[in-house]
This record gives sequence, structure tokens and C-alpha cells, in this order.
Amino acid sequence: MSAQSQQRDDYPGRASLEKFGVDVNLQPVIAGSEHKFDVASIDLVQRRLKQRHVQMIAIAGTLGTGLFLGSGKALSGAGPVGALIAYALVGTVAYSSLCSIGEMACHAPISGTFPHYAARWVDPAFGFAVGWNYYYTNLMSVPVEVTGAQLLITFWDNNPKHVAIYTTVITCLVILINIFGVRWFGEAEFGFALIKRESPCRLLFFSYQQAPVTLITGLILLGLVIDLGGAPNHQRLGFQYWKNPGVLAGAGLEPNHIGLDRFLGILSVLVQAGFSFQGMELVAVAASETENPRRNIAKAVRRVFYRICIFYILGIFVTGLIVPYNDPSLLQSTGNAAESPYVIAMTRAGIKVLPSIVNAGVLTSAFSASNSFLFCSSRILYGLSLRGQAPCIFARCTSSGLPIVAIGFTSVFGFLSLMNVSSGSETVFNWLVSLTTIGGFFTWGSINLTYLFFRRGLSAQGIDRKERLHYWNPLQPGLAVWGLTWCIIFILVNGFEVFWSFNAAGFLTAYINIPIFAGLYLFWKITRRTKVWKPEEMDFVTGIPTPEETESPEIPPTTFWQKVAAVLF
Repeated sequence: MSAQSQQRDDYPGRASLEKFGVDVNLQPVIAGSEHKFDVASIDLVQRRLKQRHVQMIAIAGTLGTGLFLGSGKALSGAGPVGALIAYALVGTVAYSSLCSIGEMACHAPISGTFPHYAARWVDPAFGFAVGWNYYYTNLMSVPVEVTGAQLLITFWDNNPKHVAIYTTVITCLVILINIFGVRWFGEAEFGFALIKRESPCRLLFFSYQQAPVTLITGLILLGLVIDLGGAPNHQRLGFQYWKNPGVLAGAGLEPNHIGLDRFLGILSVLVQAGFSFQGMELVAVAASETENPRRNIAKAVRRVFYRICIFYILGIFVTGLIVPYNDPSLLQSTGNAAESPYVIAMTRAGIKVLPSIVNAGVLTSAFSASNSFLFCSSRILYGLSLRGQAPCIFARCTSSGLPIVAIGFTSVFGFLSLMNVSSGSETVFNWLVSLTTIGGFFTWGSINLTYLFFRRGLSAQGIDRKERLHYWNPLQPGLAVWGLTWCIIFILVNGFEVFWSFNAAGFLTAYINIPIFAGLYLFWKITRRTKVWKPEEMDFVTGIPTPEETESPEIPPTTFWQKVAAVLF
């Protein structure tokens, strides 16, 4: 008997796969030591995250300064309808990417997630490039959000001598929550008594992650109250700002061609919208540490769609109702809540107390997002290390399953936020910020491309995704094609403004990610001599736990509050 035949015979999920009509003997077992598809024996992370944790990581991780403060930039750059179009378009791409990774994660809820999927079903070199690109993108997002949090504190304390102190304290808190949140304390109750075993520090982490959701919901309701005349000044706004100054703003690049200039205004907002949406794929990154991952990820993906519509689309719509796009306050880059369109509307309406509350809420959102990005980037590095695409030391875990070395190494880069203390280094830091956004479009594009390969492999091997997967979307593969196409367009047009007034720094910031990604791919391709997998060669078995191994029977809610919690979370 060959080694591969023996591996198939010993595979614990053999009976489960054959139940669905899959001939395991035809499944190519190509893992071996070369590609390290089966790392169960060395993957020490533990499944401790529950369903609502997963959803809050995905939602709260994206509701950072990009939405709360960036919506004002989007409004001034494209106008109310232009911003709405840009956010709606990017929202469809984000949703397409989420659906694609949702299907793959429901099939393979393992460490490494989509960089490993890319290596497993497209090309190991492609997975290497995707993994390091995504790691860098999230790595730099940590100091970006820390800096955003520090800037928000200037709403109350604008002393420049305190910048380094606040930045250091915030960074250290983020690191401590990620490193020690599970180790220091015992059992505790949380929320609706849905969570049975959690440490207080970790519970604090997930409880404050709900604050951004509460904040954006409250701001939308408040915006509607102001628009309908319920503010202290009792001025009913309606759609008056859509009439004067109008629904579309120009980019100022083609003043003699109004239609073209307004179109360019919409294009200029796409990158800002992309920064606001990026992070939703975190729902799949946590798959290897999620209880009942297939069921919970499926629920999270389905519910995130509605939250995109409510939090982002409705939020941008309300923003365009309460502040004109040419308001002078929108053009001031204060870095704190004073530049938020909601705070501007409150000030105009005579509401005096809420701006400080909103600033505190946005501060919590930035802090929450920095935690999510540190969690995500450390897990990606851990997954790369497990499969030999990063130094093996990053695969070391504590006895409780915490990838301590990966977290520790990644945490060091959070102190890059101190670059903002110096005006000279701040310019370099702003370049790094721009690179993270473009890297996010590479991530979405790679997810959708990997899904197309994944689906083609399933079809070639006679595996019915509707029977095998806990989540599948009837609009696939159309969603993946849509998402991939637009990601390519976003990458190519993101720096279009530089061609009206060319400068080398702007050009490099906009397009240097393309040669970086290509260089990563070619490096692994040449040094490891990898190949693109053929559909019949793709491995859908090795190292992937079966539903019997990961899923426990679902306990239906019985009380009223449990049913409410089940709907919300």
C-alpha cells in the first residue's frame, strides 16, 4: 500500500466525505512536507471565539476612523450622491469578497485562511504573495488606527508635548489586550449569559468592540432627528443640501468639463471608501479559533450584508442630508471628531454636549479597530509560519494556544505610530497609510480569484458545494467575477490624480504595491519552482477537519431574550 493510500485510509473524515458522494480515493493528497497542507499536529491555537465574537471582530474592526471621520472627506470630495455611489459600489465589492471567502472558510476553517487557500488551490507562490501582502497591510493598519486614536484625544488635550505619551499608552494597551487577555483571569459571565467561559480582560475586549456599532447606530438616528427638525434649532433640512450646493462635487481637475470633473470626484472617493470597508474579511481569519466555525461563519457572512447596508450606505446617505459638501468645516483636517460631519451638524443645530460623547465613541472605535488588526496580522503571520512561508519561530504558541511570538513581533510595529511625533517622519508615515489601502484591494482581488479556482476544482472533482458547504451564495461565481474586476479597476485608477500634476512620491505611493506583489510572487515561484494547480490536482481533504470534528449540536434559544440575542448576534 502506498503512503498516499495509507493517508487516505487513515483520514478521520473519510466516512463523512463518502456520505456526500465524494470518492476520497480520487482526492489528490499532495500535502507532504513540501506544501505543508496538514499542520494539525503543530497548529496549537484553540477554538474559543463564539459567534457574536466573530461578528464583532468583522464589524467593529471596520468601523474605525475611516467611516466616522472619512465620511466627511468623501462628502466634500464627491458630494452626497457621489459619495453614496462610491460607497455603494465599494460595498458590493466588499460583499462579493466576503461571500467568496465565506464559502472557502466554511469548507476549510483552518489557520492561514485565504493566503493558505490561495496557495492550496491557485499556486503556492500566489499564496505566499497574498499572505505577505495581507500581513503588511494589517500590520501597518495597527499604527494607523493608534495614530487616529491619539489624534482624537486632541479634541480635549491639544498639548503637543503629550502626543508621544498618549501614543505610547494606547499602543501598550492594544498589545496587552492581545497578549494577556486570555491568561490572567478565570471565569466570568458576559452579556445575556450566552458566554460561559471567558476572562474579564477578554470580555472587556469584546464588549467595547460593540461600542462602534452602538455609536454609528446612534449617529444615524441623531442625523435623522436633525434632518427632520428635531434639534434645538428646530430647522427642518430635508433634502435642501441636495439642491444647494447640489448632489455631485467635482474633483477640481477639469473645471472646463463639469461632467468629467464630477465623475473624477467620484473616483477620488473610491480609495477612501475602500479604507472604510476593509477588514470585513477578518470574519474568516478567526476561523481556526472559532467554536462551530462553519455554522458561525455562515451566520456572520449572511448578517454582515445587512449591516453593510445599514451602517455604511444609510450612514453616508444621512451624512449627505445634514451637511453641505462645501461646508468649510469639512475641509479642515483636525484629526478629531471636529471634522466629523455629524459633529458639524450638531454644532450647527445647537447641540453642545454630544460632540464630546461622539469623540469618545470614535476613540473607542479606533482603539477597537487597532486591536482587530493586530489580532488579524498576528494570525496571518502564524499561518504563514505553519506552512513554511515565514520563519518557524512565529508558529510557537503558549500552553493556552496563544501565538505569542507572532503577536510579540507584530506588536513592535505598533510603535511606528510614534513617527507622527516628528513632522519629517509624518510624511513617510502618510505614504505607508496609502499603501495599506491599495494592499487591501489586492487582498479582495486575490480572495475572489482564489474562489474562482476553488469553485472550478470542486466542479472538476464532482463535489457539490450546495451539499458540502454550510454557506453558499446562489449569485456565485458572478459575485467573484464582479469583485475581481472592480478590484483590478480600483488598483489601476487609485492614483489617477497624480497624472494631472505629476510627482514621483504620489505615483510611487499609488502604484508601488503592484511591483511589490509581483516581486513576492516571482520570488517564491522561482526559488520553489511552484506551479498553478490544475482542477483535478486540487486537494480538498488533507488537513481539513470534518464537520463532525468542529461542529457541535446547535442549542435553539428558548427564552425571549435568548431569541433576541440570536437575531442580533
